[in-house]
Amino acid sequence: MAAKLFTELGLSPELVKAIDHLGFEQASPIQAETIPLLMQGKDVVGQSMTGSGKTAAFSVPAIEKVDLSLKAPQVLVLCPTRELAVQVSEEVHKLALFKRGVHSLPIYGGQSYDRQLSGLRQGAQIIIGTPGRVMDHMRRGTLRLKSLKMVILDEVDVMLNMGFRDDIELILQDTPKERQTVFFSATIPRPIQQLIEKYSRNPQNVRIEQKALTVPTVEQIYYEVDRRFKVELLTRLIDMHDLRLGIIFCNTKRMVDDLVDHLNAQGYSADRLHGDMTQAMRDRVMNKFRKSGIEFLVATDVAARGIDVDDVQVIFNYDLPYDGEDYVHRIGRTGRKGRDGRAISFASGREVFQIRNIERYTNARIHRGKMPSAGEVEEARSNSFLDKVRATLKSPDFKRQDHLVERLLEEGFNSTDIASALLFHLQNAEGSSAGKAPRDEEKRTSVRDFRPSKDDGRRPPSSPPFARASDFPRPHKSPRKPSERIISNPREQSKSPAPVASELRHSTASSPPVPKNEQTTPITPVASPARAISERRTASPVEKPANQIPKHSRRTPDEQTRLYINAGAEMGVGPNDVVGAILGETGLPAIVVGTIDVRDRHLFVDVASEHVNSIVSKLNRTQIKGRRLKVKVA
Repeated sequence: MAAKLFTELGLSPELVKAIDHLGFEQASPIQAETIPLLMQGKDVVGQSMTGSGKTAAFSVPAIEKVDLSLKAPQVLVLCPTRELAVQVSEEVHKLALFKRGVHSLPIYGGQSYDRQLSGLRQGAQIIIGTPGRVMDHMRRGTLRLKSLKMVILDEVDVMLNMGFRDDIELILQDTPKERQTVFFSATIPRPIQQLIEKYSRNPQNVRIEQKALTVPTVEQIYYEVDRRFKVELLTRLIDMHDLRLGIIFCNTKRMVDDLVDHLNAQGYSADRLHGDMTQAMRDRVMNKFRKSGIEFLVATDVAARGIDVDDVQVIFNYDLPYDGEDYVHRIGRTGRKGRDGRAISFASGREVFQIRNIERYTNARIHRGKMPSAGEVEEARSNSFLDKVRATLKSPDFKRQDHLVERLLEEGFNSTDIASALLFHLQNAEGSSAGKAPRDEEKRTSVRDFRPSKDDGRRPPSSPPFARASDFPRPHKSPRKPSERIISNPREQSKSPAPVASELRHSTASSPPVPKNEQTTPITPVASPARAISERRTASPVEKPANQIPKHSRRTPDEQTRLYINAGAEMGVGPNDVVGAILGETGLPAIVVGTIDVRDRHLFVDVASEHVNSIVSKLNRTQIKGRRLKVKVA
């Protein structure tokens, strides 16, 4: 079909102005076909690939149909997840920017009822919500649907897969029969077709034909790899392609937690997103990811829909999805709005046959990739670095430093040696130049060309023996040599250092307990502002009063204050949990956190003295691992 401008769709000047303000001029195919039909009052069934502009396709007519004189719900948009509801609400708010008198309200589980009730009392006309919370308000009598003109079901296939069919039917049965009903989905299986036949009137089908269900600008690759070596392959691919913003999908919450710990321990900036997190925590993580505060978001399929983040470079299917639909929606998070993207999947054993099923479903070829060797990764990193140097040399803003070079030449150094020394320093400092943690190859657990060894297959502890907050700038430190070992007991310093590939991962489980009267040396991880002691101490046999803070045996720096927290290793609390709670609740930079000393039933943490009051007050209102925190100055 011929391309159409938004000015040709018969929209009000306020809507055209808002669309122009957002920078759009030409309507996408789904928008060009759907908007005129909805403006005419017809029921519509829209089917198009993820990222094609479906949200604006139904939001624009919804805003146009609102009666500004009526302060009651007139449009209801049902979404499967909280994230998608928030995304749709934000889109409606942007489009209604110049349409004064139009009020939209998102309602979803995990958010305060008070805020939602206040919005409903103020007369919100466009309600965007999840089926469960919409049903709650209907039962309470706080949401009445008698004035509805339009009901929009977005991502219907997902809502049915999540078990919302009964809720959807009850909601539709409570709406006026003369309403306009709109179905939007990437796929239309038989159960959705039954809903369409039952609850719509002569619907107009809008299907944007395409050669594949996936976005053509996304390069799709899979690697056949044993599950024991997935982490190593993941980090090699990240380094080889210099990836800085991506989403990694896992099938289970436990795998998400384990993988985040692995990545953070190896110098990558990563955070998690799954169903066990509170809504406030999920919102905080998503805001950081949108602002590139973290490099990689590791998530379950709760994040496969409703995440609209620009410039996501790559999607990793660390675990293959269970069906083709999930694959389509996962990789739809990259390559949006015509941008290039990359989708990389890992398959082990018989999962290769699952790749073939996904190819048949999407009608797209997923090319097999060759696992890069450590030498190829290093070569790719060197080439990327040289490209940046070439770009600098060709830049008009490049300022020459001839006087410094001449001084070195006069001291007897030749030009080749000077250039080599400068490149050496630049390469070492590159990791911290943009607020990212240096990725030192020596720190990582190495799997020699993916060959099995006697340590393979062992699961590292869920909490690494040190805490990181790697999305903040830090001074560069020399990488630890592979033979060096973190010493937590002064008596062990006289012993010969042992290989660390597996010891770093198992230090908490394998280290002997430290005698109760013996002082310990704080563990200082490479290139990390937060230092932590994670080994367990043997509890003193002397009973302490309940209100007495246990004694500690380390000296706190003058500029820091020591805090006592009533959570320890027996509750599964590790240094990462403490750092995450402090930074997440206060929003402070990671440099405020000092040594973390984890004991069996409690822990000590050193923090910057100027922020003590803020940290104590906010941590006393939060939980770690389901335990309500009590924080005191030690």
